[in-house]
Amino acid sequence: MPTALLSTFDKSGVADFARALSELGWSLLSSGGTAAALRSEGIEVTDVADLTGMPPILGHRVVTLHPKIHGGILAITSDSDHVSDLSTHEINPIDLVVVNLYPFTSDPGVELIDIGGPALVRAAAKNHDRVTVVVNPVDYESVLADLRERGEVSLDLRRRLARDAFAHTAAYDAAIVTWFDDEQPTDDELPRSLHFAFERADTLRYGENPHQRGARYRDVTRGQGDRGWFDTVVQHGGKPMSYLNVFDADAAWTLAHRFDQPAAVIVKHANPCGVAVSSDIADAYRKANACDPVSAFGGIVAVNRAVTRELAEALAPVFTEVVIAPSYADDALEILAARSNLRVLSGHPPFGTPLHARSIDGGLLVQDPDAINADRDSWRVVTRVQPSDEQWRELEFAWTVCAAVSSNAIVYTRDLQAVGIGAGQQNRVDSARIAGQRADGRARGGVCASDAFFPFRDGLDEAVAAGVAVVVQPGGSVRDEEVIAAADEAGIAMVFTGSRHFRH
Repeated sequence: MPTALLSTFDKSGVADFARALSELGWSLLSSGGTAAALRSEGIEVTDVADLTGMPPILGHRVVTLHPKIHGGILAITSDSDHVSDLSTHEINPIDLVVVNLYPFTSDPGVELIDIGGPALVRAAAKNHDRVTVVVNPVDYESVLADLRERGEVSLDLRRRLARDAFAHTAAYDAAIVTWFDDEQPTDDELPRSLHFAFERADTLRYGENPHQRGARYRDVTRGQGDRGWFDTVVQHGGKPMSYLNVFDADAAWTLAHRFDQPAAVIVKHANPCGVAVSSDIADAYRKANACDPVSAFGGIVAVNRAVTRELAEALAPVFTEVVIAPSYADDALEILAARSNLRVLSGHPPFGTPLHARSIDGGLLVQDPDAINADRDSWRVVTRVQPSDEQWRELEFAWTVCAAVSSNAIVYTRDLQAVGIGAGQQNRVDSARIAGQRADGRARGGVCASDAFFPFRDGLDEAVAAGVAVVVQPGGSVRDEEVIAAADEAGIAMVFTGSRHFRH
């Protein structure tokens, strides 16, 4: 008679699975809460303690760590030496192991570090040539289907379940390492090692290009409260998302939530091409779109307020790939749903991430997230002209937008609206020139933000030519005095923030 060992924290479906096994002629072995749950359903089960002759000890820390359990799982029944050992020590083979682990990420701490569970999972997965291991209740039906059809679990399914089992324990250990790193930072350095565990959450239409595969993975080393915002997304309409849809949507949603006021952001190829704040969300969108309507074509729109009918009517005629908002009025959703190609998303605010990682050949580059410094107390006016109170607010807005633009980045704003954005150029003067061309006179009296210092006065001269009245930049160039003198010569104010915001 084949034997199954069941020891689960997540007991969903386990009683039905155990009953089906029993009906198929299996004997059942269990302990603790799982055994009690099965008995309450009238299912006959042998307690592990009755098999091993050892009761649970150390406050249930040691239950299944016993040769009669692990010998039964790890035995190769085609090996005569193993069979002899089983006979000598009166150990019966165990053919199926059903285990899932303490939910460590729900409340990280020492007592939720499972020991016996991972040992059972790894032992069963190692011996998958004979033993079936199940760590996820969704697999119960697949196992039962094989048993009913074949009388045994197929090798292909056992291999797949073993692979999932090792992924399960790897993610579990990674979550524990992450908790140690969070609890005990290492001397202001980044962690000595990184242990990522991600599961595929979505298969995307394609990668950056149609010939590339694409998928979104979620971090499983953290609790639900620390999961990425995409795990909360509801898609109300439109085609499936592609790699770039997700990438750009994340950039747009993150920037939109850097503003407390109603804000609209339009992103194209990872860069904002329109940003505005206003007292009204529909007005914010119209102003954001007006920054660069050519680039906004086919862009991603994110707003940090509910979408109203007025906003939906303004947005619907513009070809847009994705729109993201906290929520939608019913009539607004009806308008947007009529656009069959428009992906309409709602979700929670971004959770943020403790580290940023980027692939390189054979490894990763890792850094802290870029903190946007809008603390005016740390900023310094370096020109004779001082910004007005209204201009200070504009400075903070421009600086926040600029930090989200690829380097070299120059942003011109006026009345809390981006009017010209120069992104991703190999020299700063070209970025300033491009931003001026896109502003087309609208930057007059506004603000110029530069993500890093001006190495020469030529970039500043382009901003002056665009008509800005105030410049915000980090400072720190060997030619700072030359650039300050150029600002004084033009009669404009300039503020040094002391921190740069390169973005690649």
